[in-house]
Amino acid sequence: MTKSTVYKTRGVCSREIRITLTDGVIDSAEFVGGCHGNTQGISKLVRGMRAEDVIERVKGTDCRGRGTSCPDQLAKALEEALKD
Repeated sequence: MTKSTVYKTRGVCSREIRITLTDGVIDSAEFVGGCHGNTQGISKLVRGMRAEDVIERVKGTDCRGRGTSCPDQLAKALEEALKD
């Protein structure tokens, strides 16, 4: 089953993350805003990975003492997407 979701980020430079999952595997993860090169890299790295594996790897990543980061926000977005 394919599912698309848009997650509004909090506490980071990117404004939202657009995710498409098929049976728990990431088809795409697109960041809107943020550090373009870094978010493009994250998007390419996670494509084809199981959402649960990405959550395990990036959850809790901190950016400059903010208590969160774009990778951490991706983990939160994926957790939310998997709940629905």
